[in-house]
Amino acid sequence: MAKKPQQPSTTAVSAASTAPIPRVTASRGVMIASYLLMLGTLLLVMWEHLLPGLLCVCIGFLATRWFARVLTSGLKRVPPLAKHAEGWAGVLAVILVLLGPIALVTLLLSQAREYIVDAPDQYRELLDYTARTILELRSKLPGEIAAYLPEGAAEIQRVIANYLRAQAGSLAMAGRAWLHGLLFSYVGLIVGSLAAVAQAPLRRKPLAEQLHQRVETFGEAFGQIVAAQFWIAAFNTLLTAIFLLFIMPMWGAHLPYTPALITLTFLAGLVPIVGNLVCNSVITLVGLSVSPVTALACLIFLIVIHKAEYVINAKVVGARTQMSVWELLAVMFVAEAVFGPAGLVAAPLYYAYLKKELQAAALV
Repeated sequence: MAKKPQQPSTTAVSAASTAPIPRVTASRGVMIASYLLMLGTLLLVMWEHLLPGLLCVCIGFLATRWFARVLTSGLKRVPPLAKHAEGWAGVLAVILVLLGPIALVTLLLSQAREYIVDAPDQYRELLDYTARTILELRSKLPGEIAAYLPEGAAEIQRVIANYLRAQAGSLAMAGRAWLHGLLFSYVGLIVGSLAAVAQAPLRRKPLAEQLHQRVETFGEAFGQIVAAQFWIAAFNTLLTAIFLLFIMPMWGAHLPYTPALITLTFLAGLVPIVGNLVCNSVITLVGLSVSPVTALACLIFLIVIHKAEYVINAKVVGARTQMSVWELLAVMFVAEAVFGPAGLVAAPLYYAYLKKELQAAALV
């Protein structure tokens, strides 16, 4: 009598389903193809001005994963929900990430609608104001200090003022088109949050596996560079807001365009090193338009803040990515020359990713 085939036990099936899936060995051609596809994608993002969307994809992915972990630990303590805690946590995390920005924008529009809609005009006026201050530098400074300015300084002042006015003109042409950037950013947030809770396949084909490794490496670089820089920028913005909104008025000094300056502090703070220099220069020049003493107070305060930030950058960002200051500056200047201001933001992230890939291949 023929024996019936032995059925695998439930324990064996469970162990097989939870066992780690071995990675598919990829040929050299498949690896090169994955690198070329990743390179083409990153360049396409820059050429099509999709950098805000890419950054928001990463932010949505990381934020959803973080919320899901926190919610899972909380739901497991509730007996009726413990069995499906991970599923419910993923759904709630996506809802939080997608509805949070809408609630924030709604709040901002209700409180400061004119400033948000007219932001490009605000910055155009700020650049014009800064250009006028530079041209009137000799009259703003005390006579004994102005006498030490070289004769050639007037020509430099005109060059800087013309550059600022050219940037102001480009902002005026942009108008309210920046709102479309917010739309692309939100779409990126949706993509990132949904990708964070998507079911991973049991087995990937060789090219898909290599692309997954490329994306994982890029995500690690994002977490190390952009996330750290985001918190540094938020810290600087908080201190700058306290200084401009509370400390300066206590001294009887009110800087014009204060909301624009606070927003500029955050946006410029996302760009390591160069962003701080630009932000410091603008705030100091605006302070100089009020009085030399106000400019000096602004400069001293900003130096104290950003000295602390340089230490944080060196310890947090530099130590994690093994990037020295000269490397970062060189890459940022080249990226700015090729891609414009977006290159300044993308350069640290792209370079950190490149360096990780080279380190993984034991080439550096």
